[in-house]
Parts: sequence; C-alpha cells; structure tokens
Amino acid sequence: MDINLSFLGATRNVTGSRYLVEANNIKLLVDCGLYQERDFRHRNWDPFQVPPGELDAVLLTHAHLDHCGLLPKLVKEGFRGRIICTPATADITRIILLDAAKLQEEDAAYKKKRHLKEGRQGPFPEIPLYTIDDAEATMPFFETTDYDQPVVIGEGIEATFYDAGHVLGSSMIRIKIKQGEEKRSIVFSGDLGRWDRPMLKDPRVFRFTDYIVMESTYGDREHTDPLEIGDNLADIINSTCNAGGNIVVPSFALQRAQEVLYYLNILQIKDRIPDIKVYLDSPMAIRITEVFKRYTELYDREMKRLLREDRSPFDFPGLTMVETADESKKLNYLTEPAMIIAGSGMCTGGRIKHHLVNNISRPESTILFVGYQAEGTLGRHIVSGAKSVRIFGQIRTIRARIEQIQGFSAHADRNELLRWLSRLEVHPKQIFITHGEVEAAEKFHEFITEKTGFQSSVPTYNSRIKLE
Repeated sequence: MDINLSFLGATRNVTGSRYLVEANNIKLLVDCGLYQERDFRHRNWDPFQVPPGELDAVLLTHAHLDHCGLLPKLVKEGFRGRIICTPATADITRIILLDAAKLQEEDAAYKKKRHLKEGRQGPFPEIPLYTIDDAEATMPFFETTDYDQPVVIGEGIEATFYDAGHVLGSSMIRIKIKQGEEKRSIVFSGDLGRWDRPMLKDPRVFRFTDYIVMESTYGDREHTDPLEIGDNLADIINSTCNAGGNIVVPSFALQRAQEVLYYLNILQIKDRIPDIKVYLDSPMAIRITEVFKRYTELYDREMKRLLREDRSPFDFPGLTMVETADESKKLNYLTEPAMIIAGSGMCTGGRIKHHLVNNISRPESTILFVGYQAEGTLGRHIVSGAKSVRIFGQIRTIRARIEQIQGFSAHADRNELLRWLSRLEVHPKQIFITHGEVEAAEKFHEFITEKTGFQSSVPTYNSRIKLE
C-alpha cells in the first residue's frame, strides 16, 4: 500500500486541525482549521504545506473555527476542489466564516490604528488574514452529504460521515482506500462528543478500522457528572442574583450557547432559579440557533419531547436575542441582575470583551466559563487565577467571582474516549493522538496503552507517516 498521512496541525495543541491524506494520486485534507492559541497563531499566516491548487478535496468534520477557519485562506490561495460535509455543518460554517472574516477585518483596522497611535509594530500583519469577500468566495465549493452515505473522492477512495455527537452536524469520517486487492481504512474522530448529553444523539462507534486519528482535548481528565451541571448553574445564578450582580458567560456560538439556554429553560421550568432576564448577545449564536431549529431530525428523544410540549429552549420567558451593537451597549446600564451570554468562548474577541470590561472588576458579578480555555487565551488567563488582565490595551483588576462548569464540555473526557475505543473488535494498526495539549495527549497515549494494549503515538507538527 502507498498511503501517506501528514499531520499539518492540531499536533500537541488543541487548535488548527489539518491532516493530509495522499493516496491513488489524490490529495485531500481532513479539516482546515484556524490556530487560536497565542503561541501558534503565527502559523495562520504561514504558507500551506501543500499548494492549495494541488488538493482535490477537503473533508470537514464540523463547523468550529479551529476545524474550518482557514478555508477562505485556502480558497484565496488557489484551492478549487470540493469541501464535503453534512448539510448542518455547511449552513453553520457559512455563518462562522463570515463572522470570522468580519472580525479579521475589524481587528486589523483596530490594531493598525492603535499601533500607529503607540508608534510601534505588532507581532502580526495589520491586514486581515482573509476578508468577507474571501469567505463568500469559499461557499460555492461546498458539497453536502448525509450521515452513513459513502462519497466517492477519487479512484479507489471513498469517505463516509458518521454522527460524532459533538455539535449539530458534527462528524467522524472514515476514509476507505483500495489499491489492487488491498484495502485500508482510516477513521478521523474529529471532535468526539459525549453520551447522554442534552439535545444531540450519542456518538457512533466502530467495530474495526486500520488507523485512527483521534482527539485528546480532555484525554487527561474526567468531566463533572452531567447531573451536577444544573445544580452548579442554579447555585451560581441564585447567589449572584442575591448579591445584585450579573452572570457573564463567555460562550462558543455553536452548541455551547444553545446548551446553556437548554439548562436555563429546564431550571426555570422546575422553578429552581428566579425569572431573570437572559440576553444572548451574539448575532452569530442567534443565527446558528435558527439553524438548530431547521434540523430537528438530529435531536435526541428528550429534546424532541420538549419541542412537542412547546417548551423550546430557544424561546422561553425572559430570553432576549441581542442583534445590534446599540442593543448590546444598553446592557452596560442594566439595573437588575441578568445573565449575558456572549462570544467568544475563550474571550479572544467579540462582544464578550466589552461585558468583561463592565463586570470583571465588580465583586457582585460572576464570570462563568462553560467551555475549554486553551493555553495563551484571555479566558485561560482568567480561570488560572490571574489578579488582573489586559483588555483593549488597559489593565483591569479582577474582583468578580470566577467560576467554571466543566461538565458543559461537548468533548468526550478520558473515560468516554476509552468507551468509544472499546467498541473496536479488532486492534487497529495504529492510533494517532492529536488535538490535545502536550500533557493531555501524552497521558492519554499512556492511558489507552495500559487499558487496551492498542498501539498509539503522539505525532509532531508537520510529521509525515507512510501507512503500512
């Protein structure tokens, strides 16, 4: 067999997912993600390791920016192949890429103005990585496929997408390659979801495959019991309301914002929290929520039951969708406790920074993190116990209560990853551990070796492996 697998991103870190498969004179990428950690963001500006014009296809696991965020740059630099994903992923990716392009343009303009005023040069170019026009030019290359339907990529190569249970439309992808009488299969886990989570179905499992490229975001830890999420959220809301403060929630627009609304809805139905005002201050999250309403066939039974009973988590008393910047600014003058859910989830940009400025120095308010905070991000700095942070070029003292509910994570933890692997009936030839910080990836490698005896490794950046 002549198959090469290259690890062009998400190696020993958790963003920038990008894997190159070369076989049968076909070159394809699985994911084309943006780096978000400060230490790796310079890679977003580097030339692609393979000329984009030589690529035949990109297989997209899901719409998170660290998996799709470099697609406009890829197209701008010459890609003319197919971008294949599920219909829900295509709809959400369009929203996310246009928003990312807008932020790129705004950020470049702001930095240029600030650096000119300060008389200095920043570490990154004062031009956007890509523009709104670049993002728009990416859309015609999308081609959608349903779960469980093989897609022919080229001679002897087909790909099938399976429900990953991570976010709406998310996929694991199995690529089958045939050369003469020999066949090999590679499963890319994408971001693996969790069992018994609200809204979405459980992740699919596999009985056999030759190779696995597997995420390890939480490969070194276990999540809080999901049953505790409601208890923790209720305690935080009740105590903050009693103190007269706001609950500010940095949230990813995709899945996390919708799950927070789900739990708030349940808590209000059960009268466990007061009827506080809830503001979803994220135009992107609002647009993605509209996509959620269109793909009800992807929901689990409990979510479908809520919809039948007319108790949708996307339309409950006290919920306000905040669209415009002027409406967002008015939240600075709230006179009663409220919850403000805004992006981005790691506080790297967007409206959340303005709400942090307004609340992070208020002892009565709470900053509640409901998602993973990558190394080098503002969110990670805050949850790590910093006494002060720099926001918009100014130092802000942290006096607000800082809380984090880990159980919200849409990523499988160590035991859940093992549960997924344990369904294999035949030992794979090799498992490649990616999409995790160094310690998490290495510990998960040791963990599965001990528990399963499967052969695994933690690839390095730009490594290229010839598969047997």
